Amino acid sequence: MKKYIVLFFGLFLPFLLFGQGDFLMENNATKATIPFKLINNLIFIPIKVNGIELNFLLDSGVEETILFSMEEKQEVSFNNVEKIKLRGLGSEEEIEGLKSTKNILETHGLKSNDHMVYIILDQNFNLSSHIGIPVNGIIGHKFFRNNIVEINYQKKRIIVHAKSNKFQEKLNKKFKAVPITIERSKPYILTTATVNNVDIQAKLLIDIGNSDAFWVFENNKIKLPDKNFPDFLGKGFSGDIEGHRAKIDKFSIDEFDFKKPIVSFPDSVSIRNVKMVPDRIGSVGGEILKRFTVVLDYQNKKIYLKKNSKFKEPFTYNKSGITIQHNGLQWVQETVHLETVRVANTLDELQEKSNNNFKYKFALKPVYEIVNVRKKSAAEKCGLRKGDIIVSINKIQPYKYSLEQINNLLKSEEDVWIGLEVERNSVVLKFRFKLEDEL
Repeated sequence: MKKYIVLFFGLFLPFLLFGQGDFLMENNATKATIPFKLINNLIFIPIKVNGIELNFLLDSGVEETILFSMEEKQEVSFNNVEKIKLRGLGSEEEIEGLKSTKNILETHGLKSNDHMVYIILDQNFNLSSHIGIPVNGIIGHKFFRNNIVEINYQKKRIIVHAKSNKFQEKLNKKFKAVPITIERSKPYILTTATVNNVDIQAKLLIDIGNSDAFWVFENNKIKLPDKNFPDFLGKGFSGDIEGHRAKIDKFSIDEFDFKKPIVSFPDSVSIRNVKMVPDRIGSVGGEILKRFTVVLDYQNKKIYLKKNSKFKEPFTYNKSGITIQHNGLQWVQETVHLETVRVANTLDELQEKSNNNFKYKFALKPVYEIVNVRKKSAAEKCGLRKGDIIVSINKIQPYKYSLEQINNLLKSEEDVWIGLEVERNSVVLKFRFKLEDEL
């Protein structure tokens, strides 16, 4: 008989297992500090799996530990493997996977024994190309379940704390405590959405693995605002997640108000496999959480929030209408200038030195491809298409940018002009368009 497991990233259907695989501090330590990379409001941490270091997305919206993009990590060995089927967020059908138990995961003084992992075999599921760095997995509930986890977005570090009166006093003094519930192994918070000057109570998943500010599922109280545009919202286990973006009047989390936030409304096809907990209407993600230092305490059912310097930053979105991702690597010739301390004694030697103070080298650099063009966007209007390979951005070779830098450029204020050269069917074409605020 086939085994079917339903998993999501961003929005995940739970598969309950308790008592195994928790992360515990080693050597009776009182805290463990883990540096992380913050890309597109998402947190990535290094974790060794059976002795081999992998890169994980930290996601409070998942229960099970999930691995993928393992073709370059063949040295990782897994125990007690069996075949399963996975199905999740997105519009397509199930994909093949494996389940493995008795694994050891460890990072910076934290260790998890007897850890169960799910392995996605479909190489088309690849977060690395969307993020711009290697990503091998997602980890969630077992990281948070028995720990007090502090996330400092500005210092880019996670501190896992042992329970102590001293740390609790610090939380009570410097942070705002907000009650949460833990349902199906995930944290939920009550917020208030203000739509057409009407306050509506909104129960949201606290979703560290979602880069947007808020996701909202339409219901009889919250409808998609008239001013909106269709957009690509992300990648799920079962395909692309489509929906709309719009602004609502206000979202409030306890005493913290967010005016005119950009809200994503995923379509019904993309969330058809999501089994909702009672009264849930959406998620709060990284675009909001990055504005705080966050402490999650699952056992005491509280989240502690302290505003940081990013709290009042404006809400932005990709105004170009194109989604760009990595599409492999290419060899690029670069000029390297040489430094020398040798002093020229004659004019001839000086001339010889000036002619030989550089050399060429070849390096592997990322190739960037347009994988989605939003309808009626500035990019579509100027003629850009899905599948175009980027040759230059504002006359600069694209590999000189990280993917995050490109995405930030496309979120610039209105009236910024973008010049792109792209390769299409072996022909280089030039396009120029102005970023437009559709909201």
